[in-house]
Amino acid sequence: MQVLLIEDDASVRRIVGLALEHAGFMVVPEATGRDGVAEAMRGDFDVIVLDLNLPDMDGMDVCRAIRAACSTRILMLTARDSIDSRVAGLEAGADDYLVKPFAPRELVARARALVRRPGPVRSPDQPIELGPWLIFPRSRQVTVGGRAVDLTRREFDLLLYLVDNRNLTVTRDMVLERVWGWGYGGGSNVVDVYIGYLRQKLGADGEHGDGEPKIVTVRGIGYRLAIAETRAPERV
Repeated sequence: MQVLLIEDDASVRRIVGLALEHAGFMVVPEATGRDGVAEAMRGDFDVIVLDLNLPDMDGMDVCRAIRAACSTRILMLTARDSIDSRVAGLEAGADDYLVKPFAPRELVARARALVRRPGPVRSPDQPIELGPWLIFPRSRQVTVGGRAVDLTRREFDLLLYLVDNRNLTVTRDMVLERVWGWGYGGGSNVVDVYIGYLRQKLGADGEHGDGEPKIVTVRGIGYRLAIAETRAPERV
């Protein structure tokens, strides 16, 4: 497993790097935002550990630049311990958030958790084809049977989360954390409302044929994007 560590503080870079290496990761260290972005473009990393306080670029801009180019999991490190900062980091594309000071073993545990997180790491240039659905992550466009579907930013984020976890049940709390962010103060019923929007716009209610994706309600738990598996025809 490879980790890109973008951290300008030499002592922190050394401590974190040693902890990750001891846990079995191969670590590529970078001290500036520009070098970190360039390395992220070149490398094939399982996790990127990104410090927000960099000398040449704002860490949020680094996160956005990396997220625009690849879908590698990003663990953000920062001394900014406010809800607004955490929400901004997640909305910039981070997958997890760790506030300084932190224990190196917690960072290692979070990095491992990101590696284990379900859902394929995909290229943003590669469309996702699910039956009649064609989803373009970079341009944030969706077509159903060749027909363009207009989704809001939140609807598209929710769709991508369901797609990344297709055929798995996700709880409402999981959806709130990943799509709305830690700072969201409303109730979980907003998830139900947006699921309804997606079902209506995508025809994902199960009434449009057995081979089409559908968003299934798992009573008392949450939702599952059900994708029928294609089976090879039997030989006779």
